[in-house]
Amino acid sequence: MRGNETDRLSLLACKSLIRDDPFGALDSWNDTLHFCEWRGITCGRRHQRVTVLDLQSLKLAGTIAPHIGNLSFLRIVNISNNEFTGEIPPAIGYLKRLQMLELFNNSLNGAIPPYLSNCSGLIFIGIGGNQLVGEIPKELGSLTELQYLGIHRNHFIGKIPASIGNLSSLNVLSAAYNGLYGSIPDSLGRLKHIRFLGLSSNNLFGTIPLSTFNLSTLTILDLGANNELRGSLPPDLFITLPNLQHIVLGSNNFSGPIPTSISNASNLLSFQAPTNQFSGSVPSLSKLHKLQQLYIGANCLGTGGANDLNFLRSLVNATGLRSVAAGANYFGGKLPETIGNFSMDLTEFSMANNQIYGEIPCAIGNLVNLELFSLSNNQISGIIPRSLGKLQKLVNWYLHQNQLTGRIPSSVDNLTQLSILYLGTNFMEGKIPTSLGMLQRLVVLDLSNNNITGPVPIEIFGLPSLYALDFSGNNLVGILPFQVGNLINLEVLNVSDNQFLGNIPATLGACIRLEELGTRGNRFQGDIPRSLENLNLLQILNLSYNHFEGMAPVNGVFKNARTRSHDPGAD
Repeated sequence: MRGNETDRLSLLACKSLIRDDPFGALDSWNDTLHFCEWRGITCGRRHQRVTVLDLQSLKLAGTIAPHIGNLSFLRIVNISNNEFTGEIPPAIGYLKRLQMLELFNNSLNGAIPPYLSNCSGLIFIGIGGNQLVGEIPKELGSLTELQYLGIHRNHFIGKIPASIGNLSSLNVLSAAYNGLYGSIPDSLGRLKHIRFLGLSSNNLFGTIPLSTFNLSTLTILDLGANNELRGSLPPDLFITLPNLQHIVLGSNNFSGPIPTSISNASNLLSFQAPTNQFSGSVPSLSKLHKLQQLYIGANCLGTGGANDLNFLRSLVNATGLRSVAAGANYFGGKLPETIGNFSMDLTEFSMANNQIYGEIPCAIGNLVNLELFSLSNNQISGIIPRSLGKLQKLVNWYLHQNQLTGRIPSSVDNLTQLSILYLGTNFMEGKIPTSLGMLQRLVVLDLSNNNITGPVPIEIFGLPSLYALDFSGNNLVGILPFQVGNLINLEVLNVSDNQFLGNIPATLGACIRLEELGTRGNRFQGDIPRSLENLNLLQILNLSYNHFEGMAPVNGVFKNARTRSHDPGAD
């Protein structure tokens, strides 16, 4: 049989295993056209043999036919972003001319066929985003022309074969989101052309081999979320890896100081090392003009001293800075006024759970693109500056558990994108501004445990997006208005320990998503509305220490003694 006839029949055999072709991509695969004119097919000019099979992103469903192994002139196979199932046929190992194999983002299962190593000219293997299992075949180490190996987002297990270090042409090793375990092989230090090393979200343990820190071509090192990688980083890391742009070490057990050489990492775009055991001070970052992301939260950094936050001053030179997240450490000191000179691109600033004291700098209002601002659980004092009202893109605002005083500034009405506002456990006073009722995207409002007085503005009950409302532990007065029934998405309502009076409105029964309801320690009176029996999702109910009268409801949540609270105030 002539070679091109073999190609035609092999392609038709491949088509026969396609069970769904919603776009009719293979409609042209019939004898009315020469197979070289079929969609997705490219042939060589000389022999009219198939050299490229490109059917990516067509929502094709089916299996890969073993007949693909008969297309002996194939150089490129790309069926990525489809719905193929089944195994990678071992017959692909017959494709001696194959250079690129792209099977990304399907539902392929089974193991990598070891016979793939017979395709000695392979420069690209992309099989990420499937459901492949088993171990990485050690035979792949013979593919010395390979430049890209992408096996991420599968279910591979076992150790990384030492033979991977033989891939002398490799630029990219992407093996994240698998179940690989064991130590990182020292042989990876032989990958002298490697630019991307991605091993995150596996079960790797032990220390990073020192040989890895000599891979001077490396631009991205991603070892995050392995949980058990440990040890300290060499002080000269950013000297031996001068081209490093992204380093991801989060969710491991690394310890020791952040390498002092980071001060010279002029190419660094992102340093991500949260949830480790790093300690000591943060070196100066003044030369990191390109830095965009700094994630160092949940470590042991800082001493509680006045100079702990000096590194923030050095960040003013990072003109493209977008994120600073350094919460859950031991940082002390005051926030420098110079944070107002941070990049206008900054969208995230989080220093929660530290020992920071002093006031919020007024210059914070300069960061007009800020979306997340978190200083919760510190020792911040003083008033909330009115300049915060300039942050019109703010979505999440966390200032709870501090020592803030004064009133909630009326300028909050400018924060039209605000979704979450936590101001609980401070010393705030005055009335709740009616302007909060203008924040139509607000889903969480927590003003608990302050010294806030007066009635709750009726406008608050016109925010249908609210799912958590906590006013407990204040000195609020007045009634709970019937408009509370408008909050149909409410899951948490806590008005405990205030001075509310009157009846609980029957309309509260319309809040059928409520899981927690607290009215403890007020002056509510009258009957407990029977409409509360409709709150089938309620898990926590506390109505105690009020002045209710009459019989309590007996159905719904009131049947459950564990969720029913005794009301001493009714005795």
